[in-house]
Amino acid sequence: MGNILDGKAIAEKVRAEVRADVTSFVAEHGRAPGLTVVLVGEDPASVVYTRNKEKSAKECGIAGTLLRLPADTPEAEVLALVAKLNGDDAVDGILVQLPLPRHVREAEVLRAIDPDKDVDGFHALNAGRLATGQPALVPCTPTGCMRLIAESGVELAGARAVVVGRSNIVGKPMAQLLLAKHATVTIAHSRTRDLPAVCREADVLVAAVGRAEMVRGDWVKPGAVVIDVGINRDTNGKLVGDVAFAEARERASWITPVPGGVGPMTIACLLANTVAAARARTAARRGLRERPGQRGLHGGARR
Repeated sequence: MGNILDGKAIAEKVRAEVRADVTSFVAEHGRAPGLTVVLVGEDPASVVYTRNKEKSAKECGIAGTLLRLPADTPEAEVLALVAKLNGDDAVDGILVQLPLPRHVREAEVLRAIDPDKDVDGFHALNAGRLATGQPALVPCTPTGCMRLIAESGVELAGARAVVVGRSNIVGKPMAQLLLAKHATVTIAHSRTRDLPAVCREADVLVAAVGRAEMVRGDWVKPGAVVIDVGINRDTNGKLVGDVAFAEARERASWITPVPGGVGPMTIACLLANTVAAARARTAARRGLRERPGQRGLHGGARR
């Protein structure tokens, strides 16, 4: 039976590292790194997420601010707020909570954020930096997954990794991060032929499809590390992942639970991204040309 990768415990390790880095940053620069989270509307899940992000930032010594706008705020006003935050030197990280109201174009808002303050890692420039092996601010969930994989002790160099899911937020950056660690990576999805057979090839299997318990236990290669990104409700309303946990645990060497696996890592890595962005911006002002990510978890790929 596989070991549990405890996301809560590992996230607390990351938070401790962030707290130490924040203390060092304050001593060096006389101010705390600044994170501003923007919430447009009253989506219940988003309200909870943004409050948790603000609270977590403050607990780590980051100057966390939550700005709430009514659901009917015009797109132009949202873009004007982003522009204002881009120009505020006290703000090192900007996060606009998704989803946005239907009249506000997500792509336009994300494109408006200064890439060096884009602590969500969603800007096309950061995606391009990651894809070409340059230091970048990387989406927080894939970054958290990489830390979980590292904690398992698996050797990624030469390993076969399968990522089930191809979103810009998780699937694609996850594959890029695994590739940078010299894994041989397959991106699979709903139209992949014989998906169970593809999954059985994986030494590291990452499920990020958004379908409750789609990945069954017999899809898992014996001894594989299984990372379950999914958060779903089953027919009984129970919170479950994309992986049939009990079945998969019988074959996996390590596996993340839902809840308590990947979820806690996402906010912890957001805080780490904020400090990395603050350091990079400070270095840039001093002419050192450091880019976000150079001090963080996201090294470039080698041949």
